[in-house]
Amino acid sequence: MLAKNGFRKLTASVSPPQLFVIGFGTLILLGAFLLTLPISTVDGQGLPFVDALFTTTSATCVTGLVVVDTGTTFTLFGQLVILSLIQIGGLGFMTVASLFVLILGRKISLRQRLLIQESISHLSMGGIIRLVQRILLFTLIFEGAGTLILGLYWLPDLGWQKSFYWGLFHSISNFNNAGFDIVGEFRSLTPFVDDPVVNIVIMTLIVAGGIGFVVIDELVDYRKKKKLSLHTKVVLSTTAILIFGGAFFIFLFEFNNPKTLVPLNWSGRILGSLFQSICTRTDGANTLPIGDMRQATLFMMVILMFIGAAPGSTAGGIKVTTFAILLGAVWAMIKGQGDVVYFRQRIGEEKVYKALTVTFAALILVITVAMLLSITEKADFLTVLFETTSAFGTVGLSTGLTPKLTIIGKLLLSFVMFAGRVGPLTVAFALSWDRNKKHFRHSEGKISIG
Repeated sequence: MLAKNGFRKLTASVSPPQLFVIGFGTLILLGAFLLTLPISTVDGQGLPFVDALFTTTSATCVTGLVVVDTGTTFTLFGQLVILSLIQIGGLGFMTVASLFVLILGRKISLRQRLLIQESISHLSMGGIIRLVQRILLFTLIFEGAGTLILGLYWLPDLGWQKSFYWGLFHSISNFNNAGFDIVGEFRSLTPFVDDPVVNIVIMTLIVAGGIGFVVIDELVDYRKKKKLSLHTKVVLSTTAILIFGGAFFIFLFEFNNPKTLVPLNWSGRILGSLFQSICTRTDGANTLPIGDMRQATLFMMVILMFIGAAPGSTAGGIKVTTFAILLGAVWAMIKGQGDVVYFRQRIGEEKVYKALTVTFAALILVITVAMLLSITEKADFLTVLFETTSAFGTVGLSTGLTPKLTIIGKLLLSFVMFAGRVGPLTVAFALSWDRNKKHFRHSEGKISIG
């Protein structure tokens, strides 16, 4: 009864944007407190608060940027705290809270259903509770399968206890697009760059987490309904183009780089390029050394990180649907058409305006923080821009700057990760006082463009 009443009071007293900001913020602070405890670190001293705050922000926002090595710094308790934050942050605390209420056998109110709908970017409120239940099922299936396959594969080298723990940690981390690893020494998954089993399993988990639960749900029901929504068609087509296009350019730019692809055989080069393309938009894991890549590759990766993955997924960025709508709007303008059309369906003007607003707000955030970091940190601008975009896209890839950040740098990137996870517009709406729609329109003026 207390859980039910507490959940109802929380969701009734604040607006949805405020609830998301408060929820994620509370979770981050709680995790930071736990990581400052002596039981959390191997040296028995706990993390300094700023480092703990950065780590829990990165985990809750499923980013993967780290200032200390996860595998060698934290005890089992500390690693489980991080893993729990990744799981809750990836699914969304509203989804987790709803599952908890359902397990207790309680009913979820209409307002709570609306909050859940907004938190997972579902297009309608119909069937929202069924979708929440399916989210739990999909999560258990993907993470369970990943744990089993990786655990059995690593069994001969690591022993059953360590191999299955590694399998569990990396499955949860990568399905939620966090990219945290416990390999140690900031190596991420570089020891497995040409390992087909590890690559295929991790890539499958990342893509599944990155396309969103709504898309997975539609794909599961496709055999019965024989129909996909416009949202799913746009997500799948745009995702495929970005993955294979990104892999092609990484392969092209790094083909003769002696520090990345040259030491690998052909299969290793293809796996490395494909893995890095998938991770660049959603996940902080890497099998190629990011800091040794060419500037052209890094800049292209900045663009991919800024785009991110699908709405309602475990990843960040402006989202592939936003990117697709912007491209459609540009193409429609060039052709002199009034509507953005995909798969013979028109995109509403409100969606186009929202896509422009989200992109512009994200650009202002990334550029502003990158300029500030160029002052506070000793690094060139591309490195600073890469790190900032990685934080905003909740990607987690790093050229090596993050562990060397100043306190100001850590706080700035922590805010960017937070804004990237909940969305820059959500943060703005949560802080705004008056968003009432005006019931009049001004007279139209004339202005030159281009």
